[in-house]
Amino acid sequence: MTNTILPYPQTDTHFSGTIGRTYTDSEPVVAEVPKAPEGAPNVLLILLDDVGFGHTSTFGGPVNTPTLEKLSKEGIRYNRFHTTALCSPTRAAILSGRNHHSVHTGIIMELSTGFPGYDGRWPENAVCVAETMRRNNYNTAAFGKWHNTPDFETSPAGPFDRWPTGHGFEYFWGFQGGETNQWDPPLFENTSPTQRPEGSENWHLSEAMADQAIGWISQQKASAPDKPFFCYWAPGAAHAPHHVGKEWSDKYKGKFDQGWDKVREETLERQIKLGVVPKGTKLTPRPESMPAWDECSADEKKLYARMQEVFAGFLEHVDAQIGRVVEALETMNLRDDTLIIYVVGDNGPSAEGSLTGTVNNMKSQHGYPDSVEEMLKMIDEIGTGKHENHYPVPWCWAGSSPFQWCKQVASHFGGTRNPVVMSWPARIKDTGSLRNQFHHAIDIVPTILEAAGIAEPVSVNGIPQKPIEGVSMAYTWDDAKAASARKTQYFEMLGNRALYHDGWVAGARHGKLPWQTAGSNPDFDADVWELYNIEDDFSQAVDLAEKEPQRLRQLQDLFWAEAAKYNVLPLDDRFVERADVNLKPNYLRGKTQFVYLPVTTRIPEPSSPPTKNVNHTIAVECEVPEGGGEGVLVCCGGEAGGYSLFMKDGKLFWEHNWFDTERYRVESKNKIPAGHCVLSVHVECDKEGEFATGGTASLRVGEDVVGEGKFDKQVGARFTVGESFDVGCDLITPVSELYESPAAFNGKIARVMVDVSDTSVDDLAHQVRIAMATQ
Repeated sequence: MTNTILPYPQTDTHFSGTIGRTYTDSEPVVAEVPKAPEGAPNVLLILLDDVGFGHTSTFGGPVNTPTLEKLSKEGIRYNRFHTTALCSPTRAAILSGRNHHSVHTGIIMELSTGFPGYDGRWPENAVCVAETMRRNNYNTAAFGKWHNTPDFETSPAGPFDRWPTGHGFEYFWGFQGGETNQWDPPLFENTSPTQRPEGSENWHLSEAMADQAIGWISQQKASAPDKPFFCYWAPGAAHAPHHVGKEWSDKYKGKFDQGWDKVREETLERQIKLGVVPKGTKLTPRPESMPAWDECSADEKKLYARMQEVFAGFLEHVDAQIGRVVEALETMNLRDDTLIIYVVGDNGPSAEGSLTGTVNNMKSQHGYPDSVEEMLKMIDEIGTGKHENHYPVPWCWAGSSPFQWCKQVASHFGGTRNPVVMSWPARIKDTGSLRNQFHHAIDIVPTILEAAGIAEPVSVNGIPQKPIEGVSMAYTWDDAKAASARKTQYFEMLGNRALYHDGWVAGARHGKLPWQTAGSNPDFDADVWELYNIEDDFSQAVDLAEKEPQRLRQLQDLFWAEAAKYNVLPLDDRFVERADVNLKPNYLRGKTQFVYLPVTTRIPEPSSPPTKNVNHTIAVECEVPEGGGEGVLVCCGGEAGGYSLFMKDGKLFWEHNWFDTERYRVESKNKIPAGHCVLSVHVECDKEGEFATGGTASLRVGEDVVGEGKFDKQVGARFTVGESFDVGCDLITPVSELYESPAAFNGKIARVMVDVSDTSVDDLAHQVRIAMATQ
């Protein structure tokens, strides 16, 4: 094993050669090239998003996954591997080897709070596996989704310690946040914003990720053929929005017309036939909160079947891109010496699309449902960049077959059990076989370290390390019947909680349903606990709580002990309520006036002026060119929601895009004359401070009102997950349908001023006079 103190101490700095007067009478010592441990494999860690146990064909599901199938035949499948029930927490666990609360990631970054288990600040005493690998002479890179940087740290101000490059990845190409537009995402290269190539048609993020990973591996091996790599490949798929070309979604036309109840039954039949679940496994019933397929109208069935077809095409498409990476490894003769760990989902399937599905995922997460009638008009556009679509809840339930529940619900395996395939031709010989030992996301890191011959570090960069809490799964490679090395594991998410111990699971689902965004129930003592013997009852179908009260009590007590040990307390069931910026660090707290130069772009929405639900003024000092102004002066958000102050055909416009469903637009009565001026919009809320309140928007040139209009409501919490605040243009996707991105302003901007204090109209006029007088 390797050194446990990283970086390696320089214990011998004595020069052992000779130094004469010139090189001819001197003898140099050529340093050895640093090497990873003998026999250390390349490692490719793949982590899909929002994919359930019953989705992929490899594990009995209806979606074809030929790459996963190929790797399972060349390696081994695991049918009792578990995640945390949500994305950021699973990613922290899978990359640190510690429980998610233990590394301060008990919830997603956007909902972090001030408690140690939930503040989102991954600590330096629990380093990412990439840092350990890098210090042991691996090259390291991360591609795709990174959802482990606190919201307030995703801006150009940093700090960058909790970006991938601060966690040991020498290279990062991907996106920040929980989800992204797959056709036009807000990308980063290392810590710098970047975008998809201009003019690229049919460009897709998953395909570009494969290109980037193949290119990086090729470059790395060309430069150092014997140096191993650690590549973390984490696509946005199959998280909403479900974006994929029609050639992929049309493969599934008509394949879901039988509905979710029947698909779930068919899935279990295949699972038993494949042996990925034991014979006699029972199919758990559909919750009363979800409708039966037969209860749906003809229009609903038509729409819902198409939404599932798009999801299926999206999932098959990303599996095909993984296949391209695997094929490249084969072409380069690297496959035998590469350990591939393919984790099929970071939690169970997502119920966040609401009971009706949605064409705007952020809208549904704000609690606004879409109507089936309106969505049917867009049915042929579902999967394109025009919509942020997500399927209805019962399809996610079908995807968790044969288990109960789904993402967010850590009390049941529908939220936490995900398939895994491991393949390493040079080492894993019992190919095509199944493993059923109980394991968890925290067990991936020790597995990688054992495979690489790397010791768990006790000190990194001078910081003593918290012990890894996972156990290696490598013992299972040679012995299918080995006893499980993991005896106990807690689960907790949004108050839903469970405890596994020696073949038994006790769990309690708590509070709101996973598709509800608000409304907490702090009475945790009222929760009903269930008890399952999962050695005899694979799907948690038979509740033994009444028959085994003493055992249930033992597991409940053990849960509280584990909760205290790993930072789980205090339990917190709030969801959208935790989006309150006052619950987390924020560089802008207390600031009411902001000034920006025209070079200001790609500022993340959480780091932009807080204009929602408050009176505010946005003023732009600029030169309008002869012939008329054209382009964006300042904006925030994108196609899915946002605001924009822009010029078109010489006129001044303000627009509030309410989830791409309603657009409130005010325009100036006349064209704006050429020359130096201050253009502004003053937004007055009907009820300042009220969530999503309506109001009035007034456009001005200097002190003169040139346009005015009402808006009935506004986006109350967040426009998008990943789009930005931009000055002088609108990058990524456009807020308004009246222009196309980047919509650069054709004049000259001196500065943009934003005031979110309770500025009166008279005060605004005074500010404008001062601005003009300084020129």
